[in-house]
Amino acid sequence: MLRNLVPYLLVFILCGCKAEPSQKEIPQKEIKVAFIADVHFADVYPNLEGSDYKGIYDSIHNRSTLLRTMNAQLHSTRLFNENYFAFFAALDDAVAKGIKTIALPGDFSDDGQPLHIKGLGKILDRYAEEHGISFFLINGNHDPTTPFGEEGGKSDFLGANGKAQPLMSEVGKYKADKKSQNPTQVVTDLKEWGYADMVQELKHHGFFPKRDYRFWSTPFSEYAYEDYGFEKAKKASGLKRRTYNLDVAEVALPDVSYLVEPVDGLWLLALDANVYLPKENSSGFSGAGIGYNEVLTHKKHLIRWTEKVVQEADRLGKTLIAFSHYPMVDFNDGASEDIKALFGKKAFQAHRIPSQLVGKTFANAGLKIHVGGHMHINDTGVITTAEGHTLVNIQSPSLAAYVPAYKIITVKNDQLEVETVVLDEVKGYDTFFGTYEKEYAFLASDIANDLWEKKILSSTSYLAYTQMHLQELIRLRFIPTDWPEELTQQLLNRRGWELLTVLEREENLVTQLQEVGLTKQDFIGWEGADLIVDFYKFKNGDELAKRDIDAVRLKAYQFLLKKWSENEGKSSLKQFAAIFKKQMQGEPSVQFSIDLGTGGLMK
Repeated sequence: MLRNLVPYLLVFILCGCKAEPSQKEIPQKEIKVAFIADVHFADVYPNLEGSDYKGIYDSIHNRSTLLRTMNAQLHSTRLFNENYFAFFAALDDAVAKGIKTIALPGDFSDDGQPLHIKGLGKILDRYAEEHGISFFLINGNHDPTTPFGEEGGKSDFLGANGKAQPLMSEVGKYKADKKSQNPTQVVTDLKEWGYADMVQELKHHGFFPKRDYRFWSTPFSEYAYEDYGFEKAKKASGLKRRTYNLDVAEVALPDVSYLVEPVDGLWLLALDANVYLPKENSSGFSGAGIGYNEVLTHKKHLIRWTEKVVQEADRLGKTLIAFSHYPMVDFNDGASEDIKALFGKKAFQAHRIPSQLVGKTFANAGLKIHVGGHMHINDTGVITTAEGHTLVNIQSPSLAAYVPAYKIITVKNDQLEVETVVLDEVKGYDTFFGTYEKEYAFLASDIANDLWEKKILSSTSYLAYTQMHLQELIRLRFIPTDWPEELTQQLLNRRGWELLTVLEREENLVTQLQEVGLTKQDFIGWEGADLIVDFYKFKNGDELAKRDIDAVRLKAYQFLLKKWSENEGKSSLKQFAAIFKKQMQGEPSVQFSIDLGTGGLMK
């Protein structure tokens, strides 16, 4: 019992401090912090000298590349290749805006592979040196995939002749299909690192203290703010001192959460919300990915620590912003239960929706602002408890999916201004399109069914490319796996006008349309498949979707959804309309302000 209390001695030390509450530390100038979530960085130009596989030659950049197939990308919720260029675009944009503090809320890598972590580290080190940027990372479920690492690799890298190329970190891990794949080759740096190797490679970017930080601590450190010193922090930062005991197994697991004061008056609370549980019928651990629903049961020390950090921030007059990989508040604009009822409890990643208890727990701990990622969506969620505490959860989108964007938070005394920056244009996003042409040619000759749509290679911008990625992902994966057949039969292969008249006679609609400034023609230029794609645009982009949907079509959608909602009785169209309408009516999520005193949002 005593061993479980030791890490929390900080609680008593902090509470025992006699210092009087200070006034709010007002910075001499505004503080801007960029939050770039879910980069899923994969080094497409890695050093492959020590590997069997030498990559595909890129004539544009005169170097070898390591790519995943387009087919793999279009069946995944994230891009694997082009987000490399998007990362540089986001960093350069932040530099141009004069931002010196950048946080990466998890999934900064794709599976924590040495090849990619090393490449990421070099980029962060370069931008830190050349532009004076301080980076603060916290890990997600893809970095690392397991606490202590394991062998890895993928069967769908892009190889010679347009074929898939299996690459594994050890011999014998995978046997290729000789017809559709090239022979398996070994790249040892595709193993998946655990905590120790990963944070050591990225040690300069928040995971450990630096002399120029005003303050740095962990849930397990024992010094108070007034007693802080770099040497104390350095001693407390060793991973052996940063572990907790999992209640369901006799094992100490790492927790790399930390609190840092990078500039006077600003505290960034980086929460490691990864929870790894032992596999039931084999050795090793299941991957993280559930988030705070499991933190409540398996990492309660983070809740207690957060509460004490909040108390200290208030006492010392610091502005506290927490960030982690996972959302703390429901991100479906109140539609989660409707989604489960229509699509099932496993669809739409419903198991990753944080329960109300999560938001209430951290709100009652005093936390006011949290920035999360993981879901690859743009959203703002607000929860206010019966005790009067309000928590605002800001979901930062992914650079590797629609809508590709990042967040900027500007601290202005007792108010935060939130801005969402969309990466419409990304230099180099089409670099590998010629290589994908070869893949398409092979697939067209070998696998005619479920072939990806070649017009994605005609995308005229990075934003358009991610839109096409989303469209293909819906067609190839989401509709076959998540959507009830009854609903798809009612929606697909029907023009908008057919969808409108399915429940009401045409002659009854003429006057109603005139009253709202619509005509029959406004429902003829699109189909049910377009409606589904635009539904996902709202689900992923929230307010940002309005930039990418024609205003007249959007008005037609609203009229259609209203008519479906008025239908008597229960139907899948009525259920779908309820979900879609809620997704279109969320909290401000693009540009808004937060009153730190009340938790109120202002456009």
